[in-house]
Amino acid sequence: MAGRNSATKRPTRTYLSKDQLATAVRLMLTIREFDEQAMALYRAGEMRGTTHPYIGMEAVGTGVMTALRPDDYVTSTHRGHGHTIAKGGDIRKMMAELLGRATGYSGGKGGSMHIADMDKNMLGANGIVGGGIGLAAGAALTAKLQGSGRVAVCFFGDGALNQGILHEVSNLSAIWKLPVVFVCENNQYAMSARADWSVAGGDPAGRAAAYGIPGVNVDGMDFFAVYDAASKLVQRAREGGGPSYLVCQTYRYHGHHAGDPLNYRQKEEVERWRKLDPIDRLTQALLSGKVLTEAEIAATRQSVVEAVQEAVEFAKSSPEPGVDQLMTDVYA
Repeated sequence: MAGRNSATKRPTRTYLSKDQLATAVRLMLTIREFDEQAMALYRAGEMRGTTHPYIGMEAVGTGVMTALRPDDYVTSTHRGHGHTIAKGGDIRKMMAELLGRATGYSGGKGGSMHIADMDKNMLGANGIVGGGIGLAAGAALTAKLQGSGRVAVCFFGDGALNQGILHEVSNLSAIWKLPVVFVCENNQYAMSARADWSVAGGDPAGRAAAYGIPGVNVDGMDFFAVYDAASKLVQRAREGGGPSYLVCQTYRYHGHHAGDPLNYRQKEEVERWRKLDPIDRLTQALLSGKVLTEAEIAATRQSVVEAVQEAVEFAKSSPEPGVDQLMTDVYA
C-alpha cells in the first residue's frame, strides 16, 4: 500500500538468533572503533585527504545489512565505512586504503570515499552526493532480468533527498517494480545545513506516495527497529513487490568530516542524541534479555579493539603504490 507507515512496534529478540545478535554487536563496535581510529590517524597527519565518520549511525547500516542475503547488492555514500564493514568488508584493506597503501581496496589511490568490494556485492562508496542511487537501480534491474532473487539497497543521506536522480530513479523503479530499497540516513545535517529547513514537505518518507510505493520512517538509533522495517521491505522487494523508501532518523556525533569545526550545533542537541546511543541500547537490551553476558560483551569489545589496531599496523607497514601504478585504473 502506498504512503507513509510508522514502524513503532519494537520487535523482540526472537526475530534473530543469539549468533546473529552477537554478530550485530561486533559489527557496530567495529564500525565505531574503526572510525575512531581513522579520525585519530587524520589528526596525527597520517592520512591523505579526509574521512567522514559514521559514529552514532551504526544501527542503520548494521540493521539493514542483517536483513540482507550475502549476494544482495549495496551502494554507499561518502560516509561508507559503516556500510562496508557491515557488508563483511576487510578492515585491513579498508585501513590501508585510507592511508594510501598498495594493499588497500583501490590500491591506495581511491581513499576513504571510494572503497568497494565486488566480491561482497558492495558496489562502492561514492564521493558524489546521491551518486549510488542510479547504480542501485541498475543492480536491481540486473537482478530482475536474471531472476536471481537479489535485492539492491541504496544508502543516501538527507542531503541527497533533493537530488534529481533520486526522483528519476524512484519513478522508473516504481514503473518497472525493481527490487530496490532506498535507505535515507537522515542524520539531521547535510554538511552544516539542517534537514528540517532544507527538505520541504516534512517527513521524507511521505515522498514515496508520489510514486505509489511504501515509505517507512523508523528510529535509526534502534537496531531492532531498523532491522524489523528493513527485513519487511527487503522481503517485499525480493517477492516482486517493487521499491520502497526507508527513512532512518539518526545522528552523527562528529562533524561532516574529520576536520569539521562543528560550530553550527548546540551542545544540548548532541547530548540529547548521545543518550540514544545505538550500541548502548542494543547491548542493554541483550543484557536485560539475558541473550549475552557482560563478560561476552567485554570480550567482544576487546577483540574488536585488537582487530582494528592490527588493521592500523597492517596499513602502516604496507608499501605505497609504485610509480608504475600511476596510469593504471584510468579510464578517461
